[in-house]
Amino acid sequence: MEYLKVFLIGGLLCAIGQVLIDKTKLTPARILVSYVVIGTILTGVGLYEPLVKFAGAGATIPLTGFGYALGKGVMKAVDERGLIGIFTGGLTATAAGIAAAMFFGYAFALIFRPKDKS
Repeated sequence: MEYLKVFLIGGLLCAIGQVLIDKTKLTPARILVSYVVIGTILTGVGLYEPLVKFAGAGATIPLTGFGYALGKGVMKAVDERGLIGIFTGGLTATAAGIAAAMFFGYAFALIFRPKDKS
């Protein structure tokens, strides 16, 4: 049953993104940024945590989950360090994911030698 919840919630979030790509004039980059911002805002007002508890990875793996991690990191840092946590918490909470994306992006660029589309 857990896998079904993960699949349905994660699939729903991805399907919404696909509908936005297909039916609106929004660029994929704007949709991705919107997902992160929405995840952060929903975390800040306490609405995303119940979804994470219900769906687990189905809610934390899509980009809204990155926004969730940013929001949780900021809230934790503000509790521990005060207002300076607004600036440090998000990066501290997501540093491993950001570092992994940079490392693997660079490694694959070296291996596959990307070329210009033109």
